Amino acid sequence: MNLWLLRHAQVDLPPGLCYGITDAPALAGATAGAAFELAEVLPARPALVWMSGLQRTHQLAHALRRHRPDLPEPSTDTRLNEMDFGGWEQQPWDNIPRAAFDHWMADFAHHRFGGAESTQAVIDRVAAALNDTRERLTQQAGTHAVWITHAGVIRAARFLQTHGHRTVAGAHEWPQDAPNPGGWTLLRW
Repeated sequence: MNLWLLRHAQVDLPPGLCYGITDAPALAGATAGAAFELAEVLPARPALVWMSGLQRTHQLAHALRRHRPDLPEPSTDTRLNEMDFGGWEQQPWDNIPRAAFDHWMADFAHHRFGGAESTQAVIDRVAAALNDTRERLTQQAGTHAVWITHAGVIRAARFLQTHGHRTVAGAHEWPQDAPNPGGWTLLRW
């Protein structure tokens, strides 16, 4: 399986804000530029295109199809949403108390940073989406799938590729790299 992971373009929010599940739009110009570049790198006729439930991924999906009408109609899958940071959503990262980060790092897998969702919950939902992607590719005799998603989901997919579906032992196992907004990566299984 070849999984093309596309990250939405830069969001239309002030820099330095914590945003995950916040349904902020992406900048129109950044989305158009990303779609133009991504249209050149994606393979011909991938079997499926899934996007998160957040508008910034929908913007990229629709802009991309204008350049690549051969792409399948994108389907929304909320398992591809970014992590829900609960009470920390739209707060400046610098205003989040150090103790909040310390609690998260002490129980990186299960602590609900901001009170909403844990890292392990993100890993588990991404693992379920991966299993469904594999199944769909098998049914369609396809080899390429495209997800239009977020940095946290891309990191979770990288974790799963490296470690399999298990509990993350700590932040030291969490992948640090994710594509820049509007960027992409390819994972092969």
